[in-house]
Amino acid sequence: MYVVGTAGHVDHGKSSLVHALTGIDPDRLEEEKLREMTIDLGFAWLTLPKGETIGLVDVPGHRDFIENMLAGVGGIDAALFVVAADEGVMPQTREHLAILDLLGVEAAVVALTKADLAESEEWLELVMADVSETLDGTTLANAPIIPVSAKTGMGLDALKLELEHMLSSVDPRRDIGRPRLPVDRVFSVSGFGTVVTGTLTDGCLTVGQEIELLPAGLKARIRGLQTHKHKVERAMPGSRVAVNLSGVNRANVERGAVVTTPDWLRPTVLVDVQIRYLQDMTQPLRHNAQVKLFSGAAESLARVRLLGQEVLPPGERGWAQLRLRAPMALVKGDRFVLRLPSPAATIGGGIIIDPHPRRRHKRFRPETIARLETLARGTPAEVLLQELVRLEPISVGELLSASSLSEGALLALRELESTGQAIVLGSSIGASIGAEHHAVDSRALVASHSWWSAAIVRITELLTDHHRQYPLRGGMPREALRSALKIDARPFNALMTRAVDEMLLVDEGAFVRLPDHEIRLTDDQQARVSALLTRFHQQPYTPPSMKEATAEIGDDVLSVLVSRRELKQLSPEVLLLPDVYDQMQTRVVEYIRQNGSITLAQVRDLFQTSRKYAQALIEYMDAEGITRRVGDERILR
Repeated sequence: MYVVGTAGHVDHGKSSLVHALTGIDPDRLEEEKLREMTIDLGFAWLTLPKGETIGLVDVPGHRDFIENMLAGVGGIDAALFVVAADEGVMPQTREHLAILDLLGVEAAVVALTKADLAESEEWLELVMADVSETLDGTTLANAPIIPVSAKTGMGLDALKLELEHMLSSVDPRRDIGRPRLPVDRVFSVSGFGTVVTGTLTDGCLTVGQEIELLPAGLKARIRGLQTHKHKVERAMPGSRVAVNLSGVNRANVERGAVVTTPDWLRPTVLVDVQIRYLQDMTQPLRHNAQVKLFSGAAESLARVRLLGQEVLPPGERGWAQLRLRAPMALVKGDRFVLRLPSPAATIGGGIIIDPHPRRRHKRFRPETIARLETLARGTPAEVLLQELVRLEPISVGELLSASSLSEGALLALRELESTGQAIVLGSSIGASIGAEHHAVDSRALVASHSWWSAAIVRITELLTDHHRQYPLRGGMPREALRSALKIDARPFNALMTRAVDEMLLVDEGAFVRLPDHEIRLTDDQQARVSALLTRFHQQPYTPPSMKEATAEIGDDVLSVLVSRRELKQLSPEVLLLPDVYDQMQTRVVEYIRQNGSITLAQVRDLFQTSRKYAQALIEYMDAEGITRRVGDERILR
């Protein structure tokens, strides 16, 4: 799942384009309709030509609402950058471009809107050249430019195809088991209570799950989930999600809050960062300057404490410690944007290096700068996780050998497992690489949480489809499941062991099923089963044949009776009631003990049955190791 955000100057047709592409008007506020101008974030979704649905976040273009724009673009995967053909590049075109560049948004398509209003083809070419020149040197430098018209429909199909092509090269959002949903909208629904929306990252959310709202620290439970107005039981990373919360009042939740799982993410008011100061600033950034920090959907006033230098010149990067006025829930690697409070202007941005520095740094300590440079490159655990994602699933020994780390590799692996970012496949009891008093098994397979989570989701989908298609079968053949997953035998077996251990599925040997799968016969099927079993009781030694039973109740229902041990299959043609088989076996054994042996004809006469049933019985007893054939007779083995 992907989320695409619009960007561009006011009145360049962003909302009209979204409406033309999706049929959804993203301007939901009455004031927006009266003023014919986007003021706050709008949301829609679009089905691409090959069937994938993506979320669209429409942002305001007016300079007075840039801060609303920032709340919407923090979690996007790609940009739909809009420039009007009749006006070309304008001030907020450049500011929105700078923001996307600071946030590291690389995937983008430029929509040259209002192309029907262009004076001529030559004019269109001039505007396209100007846009291309403006994009040079930014993350959007290679974005294709598509002339479109929301009014006439010109170029819309080409734009959809280009969006699809562009997103095909974007990596899906990672799942590290630590979901974060920055709240960009809060509202109440009568009868349901508080609803928050946002773009989900870093993990999944499920109905019934306990969550925490930060920075307030409020606990709540997920009552319901929706993606693109469709109810879901589990929301995936990268999707636009509406979360219905129970246990929290609408008045206590604001835009900028973060929905996450409890007890791992701590709000902070002091962060170490790397700042990139924009090239077109006329003055350097000075120590102790007051700025506004925007990250995700949150914002706070902050003081900039420059480290290692007195000022930061335009176009350069530098280290700093930011002291926030309001606490924010931040994670290492999060990107942010800085703006001046007055006069309001975007001045730069950067990356969170340490969201929880232990103390206020002294400004000119070389060891402080060295530490920040090391953190920026990545901790040993982060380096090892990158290697794991590249090679997974892989044995612990092979991963440690492939890593560029030396002695720190094992500690890094233990850290990844203890935080849930690495999953040891196989049994979760005693095999944990992080467990005390257990030696590391170098042969144990390990994978990232993202790989594990994706595998479990796919297994659940496959088994759900199989149970729906074959409700009377005990499960999906194990080998068919492995083939559908396209996983080699060893990692598949380890995956199955861990999934069974965590009670995510049930392994029946040759078959695999979901824990809640039960075979339920319809009233009509049960009536036909009862009638068939009555015939078996009435003719215990010459019951209906396999062919007759199949004709009466069907293959699948007959398989259910055999799997439930209501019938016992002796051969491809013969079925018996289990207690009848036990009686017949006992009498044959007693006969042999009294007479030394028994022939097929004697078995037939003993039960007044036919040769077919007698032969099936005695051959089954041979196969079970009860009797043994000697010539034309059977003796006890």
